[in-house]
Amino acid sequence: MRIVTTTAVALTLMGAAVPAAGAAQPSPPSADGVWRMDGYGTVLTLGGGALQEYQTTSVGCVKGDTSQQTGPGTYLTADGTTLTVRTVHDQNHATLSADGSVGHRTLRRLAALPADCTRALPDDPRTSFDVLWQTFEENYPFFAAKGVDWHAVRDRYRPQVHQDTTREELFEIFSRMLRPLYDAHVAVRDGNRTFYEVRPGTEVPGEKLDAKVKKFIVARDLKDAPYRQDFAKGRITYADLPGGQGYLRISGFGGYAGDGAPYSALQAELDRALNTVLTPERIDRLKGLVIDLRINGGGSDALGIRIAERLTDTPYLAYSKRARNDPADPARHTRPEPVRVVPADAPRYTGPVAVLTGGSTVSAGETFTQALMDRPGRTVRIGQPTQGVFSDVMVRYLPNGMLFGLPNEEFLTRTGRTFDGTGIPPQLTEPVFTKEEFAKRRDSAFDRAVNTLPAA
Repeated sequence: MRIVTTTAVALTLMGAAVPAAGAAQPSPPSADGVWRMDGYGTVLTLGGGALQEYQTTSVGCVKGDTSQQTGPGTYLTADGTTLTVRTVHDQNHATLSADGSVGHRTLRRLAALPADCTRALPDDPRTSFDVLWQTFEENYPFFAAKGVDWHAVRDRYRPQVHQDTTREELFEIFSRMLRPLYDAHVAVRDGNRTFYEVRPGTEVPGEKLDAKVKKFIVARDLKDAPYRQDFAKGRITYADLPGGQGYLRISGFGGYAGDGAPYSALQAELDRALNTVLTPERIDRLKGLVIDLRINGGGSDALGIRIAERLTDTPYLAYSKRARNDPADPARHTRPEPVRVVPADAPRYTGPVAVLTGGSTVSAGETFTQALMDRPGRTVRIGQPTQGVFSDVMVRYLPNGMLFGLPNEEFLTRTGRTFDGTGIPPQLTEPVFTKEEFAKRRDSAFDRAVNTLPAA
């Protein structure tokens, strides 16, 4: 997981937004003004050819990023994400979406910029401590589930911060404060230093691990494959297996095109891969499909939905998404917004699927796994629980210039269940890339999938 300097609504790990049919029209220039976001602790100003973000807590207000207007109601962030603001019903209500994101943010017009946002906060160490602590206090949903007394954390660490605390010392204090959350969507960055912590017993799905695993799979599992091809800069691999089954490995939901490529380029690369693989001829002969997400670093939730749309003939609910929206009550949320899978207007495979997961299945890899849980037809999960982080990451500034990130959302199943912290459990448990598996050249989860799915 990485933190980048982006507008907080165009985050590192967002997926695609689909406007509700008939609910909103493109904003006219009168959408200019001041808007408060429902949840997220965010105020936006629109006008003068720009969208300006302000990050608010009861401590004060920190100025965030600026996005440049590119058309009526559209703005481009520094990292190339397109934001769209649309008025709903009247000029006092609007939605904000980001290309590559699932869901919307609800906006309500304010008469003026809050007074706190007209003055800068001091950049001393204790103020920065207070902003970080209060941001988590008002937005983080999982303290109770993690067994962390956040007020006790403040009582322990705030006295350690004073006027002469160095940046290095403050960074270490923040790291010690946040480590017990073991939340891969919680991070702090200061220059070249970055802190984050994955769930105990799991491994970060970095490039080195991905390359090691891919080499192992190609040599062992795909050595007799009659057809194999890489797509999207190697992040997607497809192979026909000897038994009439297919194998689709996805190591992330991003990085499919060059650095800074817009979402449209990522979507085009994904479509090229799917159109090459899911031809009518292959679909007719395919007995089962293994989808390997065991090393998946996340990315755009929308790309996962786009794949799910090629795996069903029947529309269904992937999940619903809600955000914490009461600074004083972690049990209160925005109204859940449903995210649906609609069959694609393209060749679709609807047969049996085995999804391989593990602790290095992270973020968008997990939301895609969740999107397949209620897929019509036979779908089985094999391996180990996923990492347990689903929310978009709120990227925040501190008055001293440090960055930090945290989640504030939940992804709900059809029955209202979430898997934050624990991860999505497999239905069939097998070891995943353990030292013993590598040493004995075993891939138990892959073998279980092949033996579980129908074969020719």
